[in-house]
Amino acid sequence: MTTDTSPTSRALLALAELQANPGLTAAGLAASLGVSERAARRYVALLREAGVPVTSVRGPYGGYRVGRGVRLPPLVFGTDEALGLVMAVLDGHHDVRDRADPVASALDKLLRALPEPVAARAAAVRRATAAAPDRSAARPDPAVTATLVQACADHRPVRVRYRSESGREWDADVDAWAVVVRHGRWYLVCRRRDDEGVRTYRVDRVLAVLPLPGTSAPAPDVDPVALLEEHLAQGWEYGVDVLVEASLDAVARELPGGLGHLEAVDATTTRLVGSTSSPVWYAQQLAAVPVPFRVVGGPELRACVRDVAARLAAAVGVGREPAPPADR
Repeated sequence: MTTDTSPTSRALLALAELQANPGLTAAGLAASLGVSERAARRYVALLREAGVPVTSVRGPYGGYRVGRGVRLPPLVFGTDEALGLVMAVLDGHHDVRDRADPVASALDKLLRALPEPVAARAAAVRRATAAAPDRSAARPDPAVTATLVQACADHRPVRVRYRSESGREWDADVDAWAVVVRHGRWYLVCRRRDDEGVRTYRVDRVLAVLPLPGTSAPAPDVDPVALLEEHLAQGWEYGVDVLVEASLDAVARELPGGLGHLEAVDATTTRLVGSTSSPVWYAQQLAAVPVPFRVVGGPELRACVRDVAARLAAAVGVGREPAPPADR
């Protein structure tokens, strides 16, 4: 029970109780506030006069409920909760000092809503922390991301304008199935409507998105993350075909996910088939595999693997002429 007898204070407490306990009866609200049922109904009336959409339902399963459109009550965080939120933002978003950035602006509003002792410690962490950005992470445009997420939720097809890593741009009409975050990158898992092939597009490379009429074809009944992993290396510009000198199980353990489809050739050889928009990146991934491999298909990948091999060999002096003896 609060010691503040202000009707406004009691009305705000009543709002918090109704939001936390939908269906609360007048008797239950009165007990929570430590007032009479008549007073509880009066606080509900004050909320309604202020424009808060409080509805009531009669019967054994009735009670008060707060409808949509109400503004949230003041935020109440403990110090540990506030610091945890700031640290999470710093961990996943590194432009929090740029006041033009939408996440930085939202963090400003959060800190202004907190009590001064709590906000001061959280602000100190924000000022003093130098976050090192994850170079592999790529933050997409919020508006593009929101449109794609909504299309997935509504089972709507969309037209995306896409730019691959090689710089080529194209339009594609797709059935949007899911937006998946993997290792700091956002992906759209979808089906192209022209060839019915499953595609995985980096959302940060989607230049524009246009919702289309109609309904998307249903997504396969599998986990979206598994679907993403399975199709990351499909539908790109440069095909790859690699033989790895290890068993299928060994290659599956050692190979980074998303490089392509694996199939056993025999007990000691595995074939990797896929495609990529960046043969340089693909060659670098293969170079990290601790088993012998041979590129049998994909001239672009073959050239990039040759370049990587030459750089690694040069790093240890392989292929260089011996240096002349120093003058004495």
